[in-house]
Amino acid sequence: MPEDPVCKMQVNEKNAKWKSEYKGKTYYFCAPSCKQQFDKKPEAYVK
Repeated sequence: MPEDPVCKMQVNEKNAKWKSEYKGKTYYFCAPSCKQQFDKKPEAYVK
């Protein structure tokens, strides 16, 4: 399972409600607040 890049929780991509795309890759989030943080500054969470 993919990991939420903000809080590091495991997220099931099949039923994830929140996701974002950055540089051609999809990132999945456990909550809207994690998605909002990522969307503001994705380079801080992507290696």
